Amino acid sequence: MAVQYWLMKSEPDEVSIDDLAAAPKQTVPWTGVRNYQARNFMRDMMRVGDGVLFYHSSCPEPGIAGIAEVASTAYPDETQFDAKSKYHDPKSTRESPRWQHVDVKLVRKTRLLSLKEMRAAPALATLRTLQPGNRLSITPVTPAEWKAVMQLLESA
Repeated sequence: MAVQYWLMKSEPDEVSIDDLAAAPKQTVPWTGVRNYQARNFMRDMMRVGDGVLFYHSSCPEPGIAGIAEVASTAYPDETQFDAKSKYHDPKSTRESPRWQHVDVKLVRKTRLLSLKEMRAAPALATLRTLQPGNRLSITPVTPAEWKAVMQLLESA
């Protein structure tokens, strides 16, 4: 099966590219996703080795901060069972967990490819994250969009 590509958003005060770089084996579980479509991408479509654009969101300068890869198949997100977690889901049970996640491993930290720079690139006009009204934390990226991002990252 061909490698697929994804853009995964994280608030840097929760998990930043630097946190990923400092994590054991430079790998973190992508916990806290509470949107069914984003969960389904992880559960049904992501494969180990898929490329990930690590995107900082909800911060002063949002944008792509690094390249990562999917490092595990989907498995239950433990935060759904933790009553102290802001991601707790009292309707989810261990027998029938609602929420899945994957592990993400750092490939390399990059310069910040800003939202402004991405919007200015004609090759990224179709990038789902840039579409009006898109609020998903995980979106598919086409091979052409991936290539365009790699070229933009190398150009500066």
